[in-house]
Amino acid sequence: MAEESKEKTMNVEKESQAERETVIHKMQEQQPDDEILYDLAELFKVFGDSTRIKILYAMFEHELCVNDIAGLLNLSQSSVSHQLRILKTSKLVKFRREGKSIYYSLDDEHVRSIISMGMEHVEE
Repeated sequence: MAEESKEKTMNVEKESQAERETVIHKMQEQQPDDEILYDLAELFKVFGDSTRIKILYAMFEHELCVNDIAGLLNLSQSSVSHQLRILKTSKLVKFRREGKSIYYSLDDEHVRSIISMGMEHVEE
């Protein structure tokens, strides 16, 4: 009887190992290319700066110009411009020109969703 129990255990272990190998193989096939994962990591690095997060959050509902952002967040115009350049390069903000003024806003709903989900997560 002990022999039979040992054999069942070995069969279960073999099946379990085979299932894990199948799962791992599927996961390897679904894994994005390294370049895409690198780009994703770079995107999250942009979100890793509290000044940029403040700027993005300030634009959550309304477009703003550099002066508006600088005044609202008590930052220099130079600092805001520098951060906006990084945010534009990362495709997180867009801009439009009106006369001599440039107004910035979140690039799309994806950015708004990322910020919303992040806020939900930290407020839990």
